[in-house]
Amino acid sequence: MKLKKLSILEFDDFSNNHPLGSYHQSSNYAMFMSENGFDYELIGLVDDNNKIVAASLILIKKMGLFLKYGYAPKGFLIDYADTELLKKFCSLIKKRYYRKNLAFIKINPEIPIGTLKNNEIEYNDNKDLIKDLENIGFKKLIDNKLFESMLPRFNAFINLNDFTVEKADKRTRNKIRKSEKKGFSFIKGERKDIETIYTFIKKKKNAPIEHYYNYYNAFSKNDNIDIFLVKLNFHDALISTKKNYEKELERNDILVSKFMKDNSQENLRKKMDSDHILDSLNNDISFITKCLGTKEEEYIAGAITIKYKNRVNILISGYSSKYKQFNPNHYLHNQLIEYYKYEYEFLDLNGITGDFTEKNPFKGLNDFKLGFNPIAFELIGELDFIINEGVYINMESNGLLAKEFDRTELNKPTPKEVTPKVKPKKTEEKKPKKSFITISK
Repeated sequence: MKLKKLSILEFDDFSNNHPLGSYHQSSNYAMFMSENGFDYELIGLVDDNNKIVAASLILIKKMGLFLKYGYAPKGFLIDYADTELLKKFCSLIKKRYYRKNLAFIKINPEIPIGTLKNNEIEYNDNKDLIKDLENIGFKKLIDNKLFESMLPRFNAFINLNDFTVEKADKRTRNKIRKSEKKGFSFIKGERKDIETIYTFIKKKKNAPIEHYYNYYNAFSKNDNIDIFLVKLNFHDALISTKKNYEKELERNDILVSKFMKDNSQENLRKKMDSDHILDSLNNDISFITKCLGTKEEEYIAGAITIKYKNRVNILISGYSSKYKQFNPNHYLHNQLIEYYKYEYEFLDLNGITGDFTEKNPFKGLNDFKLGFNPIAFELIGELDFIINEGVYINMESNGLLAKEFDRTELNKPTPKEVTPKVKPKKTEEKKPKKSFITISK
């Protein structure tokens, strides 16, 4: 067996047919990262018949004048359970990149080692792979629970095959249904609409707008990126809200009559709940009327998605906090599900945290995503494959690695990400779909 550089066609074909293939391991992502200070190589391991048996996009970045490291986003495309194959591949990788003066190659394979059940992780045999990798020369990095790593270590996926609003958490269901009565429209956007979306997301990530234009330029070549906007029509919203107010007012009158006949705690509770709904709707009418005095409609939310194989990945999404009470984020995500459910199998929610306590600063984000009742995994995490141990130790002791990979400020929670507390919980003909495959040892 030997290593060789692969053409874009060879690499993309292998990645597209590999169980661990992802948009992070694609020539499109390589082109995107080349705009972010990385060089790259598309490397393959071929057998005696010149058949590719393993491959990887290796991103290369300089640190100062002489230091360099590599990054294989989402890890090597290889059967990690085949220890001999993994050893051979890593041995050849080490020889090649030692000559190229790389200190290490970072990987973060999308290998689930546990599944979230009732706010607890149930682990599987994939966890044993960590020891195998350490024996080969990998260093397992600390398992942070928040967003300190290059990519989220905990992730959640909505199964588009069988998702219905009824399967979501009760509060999430209510918010989705309420949002559908607010005069929203879901619009497929274009490259120019990134500017609008950026107003909703610029405080979420420490990235300039050019970052998202670069994503679009790289992935639009194969039509693998979509842009969506949510627009609020104030005239439609006012009509709908007034109708809801009138319906609730009739219901409230009935509840008042019931309470007058039977002043039980249950009747009192229902009457007070209705009072609260009426008060909320009245406030909405006043707010919408005020908005209608200056404009007829406004974009209030948006998302950028990347499509790859059987999965749609939410690259970034956001909404205007000014309209938070109308639940535009719930509307946006439900519409994404409806838009993609007949052609794709999973919607990747782009990360949750592994902290399920009340003190988690990202609790609102977790509650929002888990409210859709997704499948949630803990992944194997980040490992550094050490190429030059002396240089690696020096970089570590001098704080260069900590500085290079400090992502705490890039993922700090903002008011836009905080939502009320939520407890985690087709009749049409479909197109054929590929299956979602995970690694088992």
